[in-house]
Amino acid sequence: MAVLIEIEYPIYTIIINNPEVKNAVDGITAEELAEAFRGFERDNKAEVAVLCGANGTFCSGANLKVITQGRGNRVQKEGDGPMGSTRMELSKPVIAAVAGYAVAGGLELAIWCDIRIVERSAIFGVFNRRFGVPLIDGGTIRLPRLIGLSRALDMILTGRPITAEEAYSWGLANRIVDNGTSRHEAEKLGRKIAKFPKICMRNDRMSTYNQFNLSLKEALAKEFEYGLKTLESGEYLKGSEAFIGGKGKHGSFLNK
Repeated sequence: MAVLIEIEYPIYTIIINNPEVKNAVDGITAEELAEAFRGFERDNKAEVAVLCGANGTFCSGANLKVITQGRGNRVQKEGDGPMGSTRMELSKPVIAAVAGYAVAGGLELAIWCDIRIVERSAIFGVFNRRFGVPLIDGGTIRLPRLIGLSRALDMILTGRPITAEEAYSWGLANRIVDNGTSRHEAEKLGRKIAKFPKICMRNDRMSTYNQFNLSLKEALAKEFEYGLKTLESGEYLKGSEAFIGGKGKHGSFLNK
């Protein structure tokens, strides 16, 4: 299997498993990635997904070597993206555990995720710049939204490698961790997120994503709609009772 799934609820870990080509993604792998995330979305016991690569590399992009063999990535306007999951709008969070290279299409996969946990030796980059291969899976859209237009254009125009430290200073990497620990740390973070009241967390997440094409007035109205759905669920009542019972006071996140 080019994509492995390892489940330890509430975490649903999806692993790109093409280590012989630094986890480059061909057409079959892209299909398996999309199906894996559809499975995550359908699984009611899965709260947070972690995306990582086997053998110390996140993903080196599309596998250009197999294009002439009929195994190239799907390139169509409708349906799944060339890298598989990058056009999907999930209702639940995905954390990227980035080791080694996250370049070209691999960069696009990483920035599709909500959060990036990045190892110290990791490298980001638009390495496809060298070969005339376009960013076609959200790279020109999500990258400026994450790190700003100027820095995104630095990456997009030059294709240069970006270290974990520089990525962190730009907001591309959310956290830097020791080499070999990104999956563990991403799953650990996922478990923390999964403990929060999920209706509220998911609605706040969707409001955050769905603001970009709206005016401020429209975005505030849409945020209110999401918030009202949360309030109507009654989920906050349990939280209020927990606070009255002593949980979460003085900013504590401990489950006491």
